[in-house]
Amino acid sequence: MSFSSTSLALLTDLYQLTMAQGYFQLQMAEKKSSFYLSFRKKPFQGSYAIAAGISPFLDFIENFRYDPSDLKYLEGLKAKDGSHLFSSSFLDYLANLKLTCDMDAVEEGSVIFPYQPLVRINGPLLQAQLLETPLLNYFNFQTLIATKASRICLAAAPTEVVEFGVRRAQGIDGGISASRAAFIGGCVSSSNVLAGKLMGIPVAGTQAHSWIMAHETEEEAFENYAKTAPSNCSFLIDTFDTIEGVKNAIRVAKRIFRSGAGLIAVRIDSGDLLSLSKQVRELLDQASLFNVKIMATNDLDEFAIKNLMEQGAKIDIWGVGTNLVTGKDQPAFDGVYKLSALEKQRSGFQGVMKISNNVSKTTDPGQLQLRRYEKSGKNLFDVVFDDERKTHPFTKVIDRFDPSNIKEIPKDATYRDLLIPFVREGKVVSKKKTLEQIRHHREIELKGFDQKMFELQNPSTYFVGLEESLYNYKNQLIKKIKINSN
Repeated sequence: MSFSSTSLALLTDLYQLTMAQGYFQLQMAEKKSSFYLSFRKKPFQGSYAIAAGISPFLDFIENFRYDPSDLKYLEGLKAKDGSHLFSSSFLDYLANLKLTCDMDAVEEGSVIFPYQPLVRINGPLLQAQLLETPLLNYFNFQTLIATKASRICLAAAPTEVVEFGVRRAQGIDGGISASRAAFIGGCVSSSNVLAGKLMGIPVAGTQAHSWIMAHETEEEAFENYAKTAPSNCSFLIDTFDTIEGVKNAIRVAKRIFRSGAGLIAVRIDSGDLLSLSKQVRELLDQASLFNVKIMATNDLDEFAIKNLMEQGAKIDIWGVGTNLVTGKDQPAFDGVYKLSALEKQRSGFQGVMKISNNVSKTTDPGQLQLRRYEKSGKNLFDVVFDDERKTHPFTKVIDRFDPSNIKEIPKDATYRDLLIPFVREGKVVSKKKTLEQIRHHREIELKGFDQKMFELQNPSTYFVGLEESLYNYKNQLIKKIKINSN
């Protein structure tokens, strides 16, 4: 079920529309163009990211239109001198606008790296420009959270992680999108019931301290909860004293659950999780409650979980909220969307690019594609190339920042191109995958890399370079632009 089932065409920055009007007035609107989305900084000081947000963006494309209320709003916008910001002829154009763009992208759940083309939009310049802001909105946040979830779940492996963050998420859509992305990243379930309804994510939960405090005694609270939820029962044991809490939980479990159904887990939400988890496990085992799991919550992240795991904490399930759904230590993903090629009269597409004294902000020219080489089941490196000027076979891959760092492509290596068709002529042509299928793709992807790349401290790096002819063309274009600008 989509939560973008209505037109969201005004989910954009104002300058996208003012530029679009400029293209319209200059008769540039239908000029063919190519844009690509990439990112520059590795999130959370790691080495990789997990792509997410593509499928919801496809819903956006399928429902894209300017409805009468949108046009009425735009008609009422005024410039500084009091004149109408948008002309009636431009608004008429928007009223009849139908997307005809093509979109190629990496699959959701893919392991991705900086300076790679991850989404490519080909189509009329005006349309491709209007897709910038919504694409970045969908892709940036969900990729950030999927990456954070992946890091947390890898740190917790082989134990499970549940996403508990909706109450701390940035608004309603932030909560829903975060639940979706966290599930893609590896969480087994979410506390967010609306996300469960909309997207089929498994839901899970325990109880709040208020349930305990609403009763005369903790033992009574556990007993009443067991009676009202006999087949879905977990006890929160730290409201007053964790050790006394687990003893009360054991007494209730022994008394109530004689039928075989029983206590699923106990949850610890405060205190020394390492020491308490060991004491709680010992008491549960002494009571022959070997199958009762211990859940831990309390401001967890991948570093806290890894530290507890390495010290032997007896924790089976981790409930992670704020640090996950907000990407707390890095609250934004720096994806950007850049024009890379334009149709030129009599010469087809020609590369365009932005250059900067900051080399990391210099973009790549051409209709960009991304190729991943592998050998014996392991990924070797990724190559960025131009679909319009590719040479076969590729032989060399050059580091964009260090031209002395060159990879020779082994003759026996296999490859796959990562940008695959999702949209053609404005119509979605790919079959949408279920979240379970996306999760499975992520699992397969992770296995193809050196596992040292996923370390939390000093992870190994993965090589991404430019195909030799693209590298040379880029340098030629830089020289040409600098000459023309002087």
